[in-house]
Amino acid sequence: MVREAIGVGETEQEALENACKELGIETHEADFEIIERPIKKKFGLFGGSPAKVRAFIKVSPADAAVEYVKNVLAAMGFESIEITVNEIENGAEINLEGDEVGAVIGRRGETLDAIQYLAGLVANHVENNYFRITINTGNYREKREKTLQVLGRKLAFKAIKTGRNVSLEPMNPYERRIIHTAVQGVNGAISWSEGESINRHVVIGIDPKNPPKRSYNNGYKKNYNNNRRGGYNKRGYGNRGGYNRGAEQKKDEAPEVKREPINEGGDFSLYGRVSVPKKTGAEEE
Repeated sequence: MVREAIGVGETEQEALENACKELGIETHEADFEIIERPIKKKFGLFGGSPAKVRAFIKVSPADAAVEYVKNVLAAMGFESIEITVNEIENGAEINLEGDEVGAVIGRRGETLDAIQYLAGLVANHVENNYFRITINTGNYREKREKTLQVLGRKLAFKAIKTGRNVSLEPMNPYERRIIHTAVQGVNGAISWSEGESINRHVVIGIDPKNPPKRSYNNGYKKNYNNNRRGGYNKRGYGNRGGYNRGAEQKKDEAPEVKREPINEGGDFSLYGRVSVPKKTGAEEE
């Protein structure tokens, strides 16, 4: 995308400076072309015309996203936050630093996710191609991911133990996918998403295709397969006699099943990847 402005002045240099001032850049940052050269007035009284110069700069998707984030933060009253950008293949990582970043993150990262989503829309409009924008601050994304991984496994074990489904709070596609991936590592548990739009959330329950075969009572394992010669001791295990306990334990263990994580729209932003068709504009997949 190209941003341009036309400046007018008594001299070509003055016209260029006026055009760059309108773009908000320095003269050395812009390319320019002279539209009209100045014509002096005859006898200092008649005729004459000022110079006109067209200044322009090529804006990349990352530049557009950074400019948008700066404007949003300024509108929020956060002018002391430093912004750095690292361009990667088909995307850019924008990092925010400063004493006020806590307010930018918001409750469970909701404000940060919203800014990231909108910045992604702006970046994708520049060249009508997918360009992934990630906004981070103080390794918040990494810390949040670890927290969700622990939460997903913890609630998966809870669902297995109680036999009841566990519902989580609404999350964006990126965070829901982290939960799904964590649950995949717990044998006997499964997860899925329910709800629409901002109310979409993850539910964790028992995998009907691979249900757990162990039950628990006050922390001790019950052995229901002892024969009449055996009884129960204080720990719930059968006494001598009956089946071989090692073989029985092996039989009771649920086979481990390999499963692929559920695709919740990728890790682009609050609502998942955004594609921008050339004719219709930005749409969600």
